[in-house]
Amino acid sequence: QVELVESGGGLAQRGASLRLSCAASERIFDIYTMAWFRQAPGKERDFVAHIRWSGQTCYADSVKGRFTISTDNAKNTVYLQMNSLSHEDTAAYYCAASRTTLTTQDDMNYWGKGTVVIVSS
Repeated sequence: QVELVESGGGLAQRGASLRLSCAASERIFDIYTMAWFRQAPGKERDFVAHIRWSGQTCYADSVKGRFTISTDNAKNTVYLQMNSLSHEDTAAYYCAASRTTLTTQDDMNYWGKGTVVIVSS
């Protein structure tokens, strides 16, 4: 059972940056697809970004050019660097891992418990 623990959330001003971290309990990044999802208050959980074991990345249109997903295999950690934050980025952010290259929510095998980001308007 892989455990994922997110950290780095908090309160930020509009235009600021935050970096979220997701620590995995074991080395998985060379075989898993790692992803970030988010759920804003009153809304469904949505895809944010993913990174495959090959290093290939993909982003939701709403964050493209502002967010960057990356991994540190030595630390078993995946990051989400978030720049130019806006109020619309306010959400609970979840880290997830898929044993395959598929990246829908239903394809994720493991989930973290989330970390909350609040961006003041």
